[in-house]
Amino acid sequence: MGKITIYEDWGFQGRRYECSRDCPNLQPYFSRCNSIRVDSSCWMLYERPNYQGHQCFLQRGDYPDYQQWMGLNDSVCPCHTIPYTSSHRIKLYERHGYGGLVSELTEDCSCMHDHFQLNELHSLHMLEGWWVLCEMPNYQGW
Repeated sequence: MGKITIYEDWGFQGRRYECSRDCPNLQPYFSRCNSIRVDSSCWMLYERPNYQGHQCFLQRGDYPDYQQWMGLNDSVCPCHTIPYTSSHRIKLYERHGYGGLVSELTEDCSCMHDHFQLNELHSLHMLEGWWVLCEMPNYQGW
């Protein structure tokens, strides 16, 4: 079970909302989000209700200024906890419809192009665990 506390103002000030489960819409609790404290688990935050819009992945830690973690705007609507799993597997395919070169990952990879010589990734099959894919090497971009 994870725990996240969302604050209306910078530096963990103002109204706050503590959450220990998925919440599809946080707007009834406050109008903006400027700081977050993640006490346990990992969380995915979304820009708009019902898990839509830009996403931000947060690990355990303090985030006193939204520009450090989201940078887009101070609106946060839903949050989704990402439970810990001991095994992780994903198959990556070079072409649409699970075609082309197949690569399988079981651990973090900072650059799939360097690791697998994949120029493009068009489909994938999640086998176990949770994965976050980034647009650029070294876990940059969403």
